[in-house]
Amino acid sequence: MVVVKELVQIGAASRPARRPEWLKVRLPAGDNYFELKRLLRGQALHTVCESARCPNIGECWAHRTATFMILGEVCTRRCGFCAVPKGRPGGVVDWAEPERVAEAAVRLGLRYAVVTSVDRDDLKDGGAAIFALTIEALRRRIPDGKVEVLIPDFRGSDEALEIVLRAHPHILNHNIETVPRLYPVARHSSHYERSLRLLRRSGEIAPAIPTKSGLMVGLGETLEEVGAVLRDLAAAAVAIVTIGQYLRPSREQLPVARFYTPEEFDTLRREGRRLGIRHVESGPLVRSSYHAHEQTASLQNGSTHP
Repeated sequence: MVVVKELVQIGAASRPARRPEWLKVRLPAGDNYFELKRLLRGQALHTVCESARCPNIGECWAHRTATFMILGEVCTRRCGFCAVPKGRPGGVVDWAEPERVAEAAVRLGLRYAVVTSVDRDDLKDGGAAIFALTIEALRRRIPDGKVEVLIPDFRGSDEALEIVLRAHPHILNHNIETVPRLYPVARHSSHYERSLRLLRRSGEIAPAIPTKSGLMVGLGETLEEVGAVLRDLAAAAVAIVTIGQYLRPSREQLPVARFYTPEEFDTLRREGRRLGIRHVESGPLVRSSYHAHEQTASLQNGSTHP
């Protein structure tokens, strides 16, 4: 396979002791950062930027962009890579949250809103109804804007997926996260084939809504496995794929097996494009929502690079 040959030539690093230079970021600061923080607290809203300890929070918040995390901040699954708090939310749903998200988007002057959530396996619909209400509120309050949703797998429920799609998000995102072999360790209670099926079904149910997915590397996957995931996503007609370096949020999460170089990420981007994926955002600090508005714009103007 093309990508494997190129990456083997570049060379695989052993288990790293420290982060390389290309993964070092500035501490978050600045007026926009603190203003956004105050706004979110005032609206009793959560962001995945904070809960997942994203390394890009300083850059994104300085540009007044954030990924809203609805349905609380307690996740019912225990993924080995994720720093979001785990537990039992007890079926509690904040039905006023969608309007607060929309109000925050208006006050931030957003034209592109990204909404995600924790997993809520304690709810019959997995939280699909709240997603739909949030999409509708955002479309009503920022009619010239766009809404991207990053959804959980809803335990494979087509009914829950249809609830979200009927609200007409502009992009339907569901992250594949890692290779099938690592699911038992990295994605407890999730299933690779179930996630792939959700992406395929979304395209079948609402073909006009582009699908998106993301994966992280550095958890111990092989290059052959990364290539196989890219082939699966291309076969599922996924339009946008993001690839980024896994960074251990704390000592409670899985360790980093190795750090990929910028050159390796560029090779992965080219391999994804070769397979037919319309836009591949690949880089050490790339995350699912990083530069999301630019990814969507590239689909509209056809400026995806080879």
